Amino acid sequence: MSGSVWAGAAVAAVTAGYALFSRRLATTVISGPMVFTGCGIAIGPVGLGLLDLKHDAGPVLTLVEAALTLVLFTDAMSVRRRDLRLGGFLPGRLLGIGLPLTIGAGWLLAWPLLPGLTLWELALLGAVLAPTDAALGKTAVSDRRVPPLVRGGLNVESGLNDGMALPFFVLFLAALPGTMASEEGAAGVFWRALVLSTAWGLVAGGLGGWLLRWSRARGWIGGDWRQTFVLAVAVGSYAVAVAFDGSGFIAAWVAGFAFGVSVRRSGPAKASADAAKAPADSAKAPAEPPAAVDDSAGLAGHLADLLASLSFLVFGAVLLGPTLDDLDWRIIVYAVLSLTVVRMLPVVLSLAGTGLALPTVAYIGWFGPRGLASVVFGLLLVEEHVPGLQLLGRVIAVTVALSILLHGMSAVVLAKRYGAWYRKAAERRPLREDLPGGGEAGARAHGAVGRRRT
Repeated sequence: MSGSVWAGAAVAAVTAGYALFSRRLATTVISGPMVFTGCGIAIGPVGLGLLDLKHDAGPVLTLVEAALTLVLFTDAMSVRRRDLRLGGFLPGRLLGIGLPLTIGAGWLLAWPLLPGLTLWELALLGAVLAPTDAALGKTAVSDRRVPPLVRGGLNVESGLNDGMALPFFVLFLAALPGTMASEEGAAGVFWRALVLSTAWGLVAGGLGGWLLRWSRARGWIGGDWRQTFVLAVAVGSYAVAVAFDGSGFIAAWVAGFAFGVSVRRSGPAKASADAAKAPADSAKAPAEPPAAVDDSAGLAGHLADLLASLSFLVFGAVLLGPTLDDLDWRIIVYAVLSLTVVRMLPVVLSLAGTGLALPTVAYIGWFGPRGLASVVFGLLLVEEHVPGLQLLGRVIAVTVALSILLHGMSAVVLAKRYGAWYRKAAERRPLREDLPGGGEAGARAHGAVGRRRT
């Protein structure tokens, strides 16, 4: 049997094994990303040698790109405008102030620690390691003892910052000589990847949402195919943008927003009226009752979760495993600083003047784990032939690995301690944290959405 067949069998065995114990593991400090990353190391070049980036680059890149596409679309689709209005100062500040500061801090701190990288390679590293992934510390954003404002803020931030980091990543890549993106120039990338991809995403998502509402109002689309339709819109928005040399990720992210807004425009009153009219017309099938956007996103969400888990397995095999043989103290120091200073200082600055207590600011600052988006961006550097790829890849791999371990293990303990502090403090005096939360949607780790990795 060929190596690819054995690799497929190993991936299936790991996935099935984790599924059997998933509910039991959810109550422990062992997270899904830990399991899949560890198993990835075992089947990679430093273990059984069943999966290797040199021989399996095509399937690997397809897998992780599909995972990020679906995650971007479904996360954006589930975010409502009210999520940013209710207690919206928290995600608004984390995204509008904290994210750019995080990219800048990551850029500046890499300069003295990682000699040999150019200015734009350092900027790329800052952009790659800026997005957070709430799935790595899921208890931190799902534990009901944590105030809704904090859970909602971290949820919305995690759901949006990977998409907001994309323009920085694309422009830095275009400015770096020697990459495929640089051949088109920054101006060409700006128009194709940012302007045209955004416009196409708005059209694809808005039209897709309108068509789904139109078909549902007439009772023409079944529940299962409604979910398939959402998946088709996500894939189509990505594929068409790539076909015109744009950014499929930006198109999918924008399409998710437009799709969610378009689907929700029906409103309960109009939907109920359509449902009441349909049975009176014998030529029409009964219209479906109104359903939440997340009901339609079920298939795409479940598939996104599965592909994201497999992406961590690939990460362990092709990025982390080989890196363990060639570690350097500078890489480890930068990884630690990326998870602490680079994340926490911008959070402190962005939340200044909000009235949040110091334990809350520290909790939000710590739970900024790096995960799927950083892994995908790192693998895209391979595809773009970035000159400093070897060092960049090692830094990204070590940072994400430390995040998987540290944030996964600390989520349960710190959520419990912070929740206990909040309960006692709220009994003594009114707290800014008592404001309504910014919503429970838009996160890759929140079970209330109906599918996420909890």
